[in-house]
Amino acid sequence: MHNNPTIGIIGGGQLGKMFIENASKLAVAIHILDKDACCPAHGIAKKHLVGSITDADAIQKLADISDVITWEIEHIQVDKLIELQAQGKTIIPNPNVLKTIQDKGKQKLFYQQNNIPTAPFFVVANRIEAIEKLTVSNFKKVAIKSCTGGYDGKGVFISDVASILENPNSIPFDDALMIEEFVACKKELAVLVARDQHGNNAVYPAIEMEFTESNLVSFLISPADINPEIEKQAQQIAIQCADAFNSAGLFAVEFFLSQQDELWVNEIAPRPHNSAHHTIEGFYASQYEQLLRVLLNKPLASTEMIQPCAMVNIVGDKTGKYQLKYMEELMQLKGVYIHLYGKEESKPNRKLGHVTIVNADRNEVIRLAEKVRTLLEIEILQ
Repeated sequence: MHNNPTIGIIGGGQLGKMFIENASKLAVAIHILDKDACCPAHGIAKKHLVGSITDADAIQKLADISDVITWEIEHIQVDKLIELQAQGKTIIPNPNVLKTIQDKGKQKLFYQQNNIPTAPFFVVANRIEAIEKLTVSNFKKVAIKSCTGGYDGKGVFISDVASILENPNSIPFDDALMIEEFVACKKELAVLVARDQHGNNAVYPAIEMEFTESNLVSFLISPADINPEIEKQAQQIAIQCADAFNSAGLFAVEFFLSQQDELWVNEIAPRPHNSAHHTIEGFYASQYEQLLRVLLNKPLASTEMIQPCAMVNIVGDKTGKYQLKYMEELMQLKGVYIHLYGKEESKPNRKLGHVTIVNADRNEVIRLAEKVRTLLEIEILQ
């Protein structure tokens, strides 16, 4: 039997779990590093090193038992990865990509330097400088993002400029900030690109997303309801982003589509992404299959859709041990696939799983997704 390289993943959350589920088809050994002894990927990893993803020594231990290293979460000790890469370790994506992505200011400057369309912005060192610059800017409404540490809508503050200038302390952060003009958008789109170790790209069709108040993706559908010209443009920009990083890996590119039909890149995630879970059942090859092939240095797979598909997140609203209240009703729906991540406890706004909906008729996909949403009630066990 041909020996596959051993893959080490920093993080053992649901993305790691779904990656391992797919990798098991090719009998690839996967090791994970996660401080949670009961993390979602724990039960199916070949080895689980219990340790912090920000601890350089723990990352070294993972590197010692793995041929290739990747990650499923951005908030990790990236300098250690840069050092390991310099020593000849294969790390995908290139850790320098993560160095750029981890800082929202650097990320936006990277777009600017590479002619990637993005909303007008400026970067400041603190709240005082933010006020100075906003006073002389022509921005009416802004999104203020903490440069480091934010995720899933945390670390973002949206407000009109007039009320910020009246009350400067309303800005909830006082560290380095990236301030961008708020884009009134028609749609939020995302495009996933897989890039192999030889610089070849495979790009998925654009999807459109809806968000909850806490900025978690609540619903997405593929294909997006956009004209072919915008679809083509979104795919081209996504490839431009992957090429600019010049690294193998998966790149989930999130866009705003403005009222004037302009595409602005919002953020890029250099890993599997919530916006592409629908690829598991709706496409010939899932995002996890693509990443596996990239890491094993094998040819990229097809990015063709089998059928229109949607995804609805299962998000906690209470705290405690839980179950899905209407599991049986959900299981009776044709073309509906339930994915539970195996998190021990529900917490408000915590992703506990997702449901994929697949049907030949896009309108039926939407109807089924609405039905699924009414059945996704979390029941706390006493």
